Parts: sequence; C-alpha cells; structure tokens
Amino acid sequence: MCCLTCAGWRCDPVSTSPIGILGGTFDPIHNGHLRIAQEALEQCGMAQVRFVPSGTPPHRPTPSAPAKSRWEMVRLALNGHSDFLVDVREVFRTDPCYTVDTLAGLRAELGPQQPLCLILGGDAFLQLHTWHEWKRLFELAHIVVLQRAGGPPLGNAMLKADAALQAEYQTRLAPGAGALHETPCGAIFVADMPALEISSTDIRRRCAEGKSARFLVPDVVTNYINTHELYRQC
Repeated sequence: MCCLTCAGWRCDPVSTSPIGILGGTFDPIHNGHLRIAQEALEQCGMAQVRFVPSGTPPHRPTPSAPAKSRWEMVRLALNGHSDFLVDVREVFRTDPCYTVDTLAGLRAELGPQQPLCLILGGDAFLQLHTWHEWKRLFELAHIVVLQRAGGPPLGNAMLKADAALQAEYQTRLAPGAGALHETPCGAIFVADMPALEISSTDIRRRCAEGKSARFLVPDVVTNYINTHELYRQC
C-alpha cells in the first residue's frame, strides 16, 4: 500500500534503510550541520542524508549569501562524504519553497516504499503546526527530532505545545529507530544530539567583526567565504 494513505507509522511494512532530509539556508553551512547529519545517520541507520539548501524560505529572513554561494559551500563541505548528498531542488527557486512540496517531489522520485526521514531540531518541531500543510508531512515522511543530550526532554516541552501537534506526537511517537525502517512514513522518532553551540548567525557576526571562524566551519568553506568576500572577511 502506498504510504500516502498512512494514518500512522504502523502500516505498509517494508525493510530498507531510510533516507534523511536535512533542510536549511546553510548561510553558511557549519560543523554543527555536519554533526547533526552524522548523528541522524548513525542513530537511525540511514542510507544517506540529503542536504536541501532553501531558496526563499517562508518562515525565515532572506539569506545573506546568494543561492549559488550557499549551494557551493554545501557542495564543498560534503565533498568526500559519500553518504551525504546535496539536493538543489529548492535553492535556485525564487518563489516560496515549502517542505511539503519538497517531500512530495522526493516521494514521487523514490517511490512509495522508500522510508524518508525529515530531520528537525526540537525548536523547529515545536513550531511544526505553523508550517504549510503540516499534517501532510506525516503522509510523506517520518520525522526525526534531535534533542540536545543532557537538556530538557522533548516530552516536557510538548506539554505546552499546540494541542494538534501534541495529538500527533502522542499518536506517532516511535519506541525505537527500527520503526523508521519498517514503514515508509508517519512516525516521530526522538534522538539525542550532542550539544554544539555553533550557529550560522554567530559565524556571520564573527566574519563581519573580522574574527576567525576556524574549527566552526570546514576549511574549504572558510576559504570560499574569504575568496568571495562573503559576510566580509572570515
């Protein structure tokens, strides 16, 4: 049965490794993004993680760097990592890019039985109910929520979350990562993420102030930022 009919994660049994989807402006991509992808890859047994740089994000300010530059930085950062891929379906679009449309496109390309996992941080997940056609996301993919190890459990924050989101969380919460392999879509899995205090905002600020971003971004990204004078010299 096609996963578009899924009401929850206990349906359409399959047996294949999921593909992770990590979206963002990547303005610029940094080591925290790479670590998030690696944690998701390992904890969830993913076959690969696809980085999807956004073009015109509906919920965020316009990126500082041009689309081509952000794509190039992601491409350079992922070079040599065979299980990390860059997906350009959003980055060169000038109209708003909705996650539900991206997932629908991936689902059409990869077929109804391939497990897909949308990777989100805890803060983003708590705002999921504000996203365009957010309930349809569960018909297209699983959602892997990364919470900071040693921090407050996501379940605590869910007590104050939107009622509709709470209902989906309670219904779809998976007991383990195995559920992500057994069905193509519909589950919510919470994974622990080591606390890494790295942000693109801070990196842009450091660059503007003439400070180094060494060890915060891959060296090839630092070189690209300097060569193209992005965010001023880094």
